[in-house]
Amino acid sequence: MSTTAARARKPHLDTLAITLLVLCCAFWGFQQILIKFAVAEIPPLWQAALRFWGATALLWLWCRARGVPLFDRDGTLRSGLLAGLLFAGEFACIYIGLMLTSASRLTVFLYTSPFVVALLLPRLVPGEKLRRMQWIGLAMAFAAVALAFSEGFWQNSPVAGQWRGDALGLAAGILWGLTTLTIRGTVLSEASAEKTLFYQVAVTAVVAPILSLVLGETWSLNYSALAWSSLGLQTAVGAFATYLAWMWMLRHYPATQMATFSFLTPVFALVFGVLLLSEPLTLQLVLALVGVVAGIMLVNQPPRASVTVTAL
Repeated sequence: MSTTAARARKPHLDTLAITLLVLCCAFWGFQQILIKFAVAEIPPLWQAALRFWGATALLWLWCRARGVPLFDRDGTLRSGLLAGLLFAGEFACIYIGLMLTSASRLTVFLYTSPFVVALLLPRLVPGEKLRRMQWIGLAMAFAAVALAFSEGFWQNSPVAGQWRGDALGLAAGILWGLTTLTIRGTVLSEASAEKTLFYQVAVTAVVAPILSLVLGETWSLNYSALAWSSLGLQTAVGAFATYLAWMWMLRHYPATQMATFSFLTPVFALVFGVLLLSEPLTLQLVLALVGVVAGIMLVNQPPRASVTVTAL
């Protein structure tokens, strides 16, 4: 990593980063409500294809307007394509996995991702190593998510081959973690946030329609205004604005600390379900929210300053 990049990177999350992370996770939680509305009309992988085609176009226009180069030879092609394939693989595993297992079970397996980052990233970037108390916070946040989805987790899926769906959920979590590893631990860490995201959305825009055809999904553009509004928000805010903010933060803040905030996303999804879909507010949800927040606070607690005693 260059000296300039090292100087630009901050050792801890500041107020700006925490605010952006909470906003991103809140929208990603709300996005699950949007997907519920749209998936009734738009098949999931065809929905993903439309979403990432739109995100790729928006990102290209953004870069044109701001003069951000996307196609310069800067040595990021291999790492960028790898990140894009991992990102596309994650979404494919999620969508296909949901056909084989329940959303609750897949959510728990998916959010093993921060452990992948915490275990492997310090091998590439020693400064990302977590302390014992931070590991406790990470485990606490994961346990809180598992608690929130525990009732649905233990229910058997009506679809045969549930274990395959569980395995795909775990694979999605691993791929998510490996994507972060690739972005943070390779030359991509010095690329612009726009170019890093472009690799991911552009590759997914190619892969998603192919998978949609393989699965025999029906393609159409004749959908209701509600479905198009949902897809528009998923595209403009979800796949473009919030992902771009996340890529920018990966360039400037510790990825291990950022990853812990992702546990807020499924909890926010449950909260929005209570607020918007009149789903019941349970004690499990309240405890989960408290547990995730407490875990995040432990992971992001700065180390105690060492005190040196000088003999007189």
